[in-house]
Amino acid sequence: MLRLLFTLIAALWSVASISANPQVELKTNMGVIVLELYPERTPATVKNFIQYVKDGHYNGTVFHRVIPKFMIQGGGFSPDFKQRPVGKPIRNEAANGIKNTIGTVAMARTSEPHSATAQFFINIADNDFLNFRYPTREGYGYCAFGRVIKGMNVVQRIASVATGPGPAPHRDVPRQPVVIEQATVIEAADPAAKLPANPK
Repeated sequence: MLRLLFTLIAALWSVASISANPQVELKTNMGVIVLELYPERTPATVKNFIQYVKDGHYNGTVFHRVIPKFMIQGGGFSPDFKQRPVGKPIRNEAANGIKNTIGTVAMARTSEPHSATAQFFINIADNDFLNFRYPTREGYGYCAFGRVIKGMNVVQRIASVATGPGPAPHRDVPRQPVVIEQATVIEAADPAAKLPANPK
């Protein structure tokens, strides 16, 4: 009986720790997506992302790049493709052990490894080729820093919209804008938060 009690306490502690990770709600015109973020593994990335959320940067931006069986990308442009101003690029934390698997959220960047600012993408496939391999320009990979914990059906719905060319050089642009109407932090970060063993 005592062993059962300790097991229950340990399980509740684990759940409490996991739920203490910061969460961000993305209210889109196609439904709500909730992201759980992992500051323990990606402190600079999570801090950067949450700051953009708090600043209202993502409100009114679109998922401007949608590729079925790959990912959906957003956070940089208004529906008329005016680019939102951004801050300084952050260091790439892709060597954190979190893989670019289905449902993970990662930072978008240019060919320069340490160039991520505000744009992000949600993986809709296990994109192993995006993972960190070695610390070179070709091998750095893309930093996954959280995962979808609610609204993966919304993500899949977005991934299935009709796309086409947009303003040059954009391709794979939804024909009807998919808008992030509001992004909100719904749970504060907890320094004691623990990352689940196998984040998906």
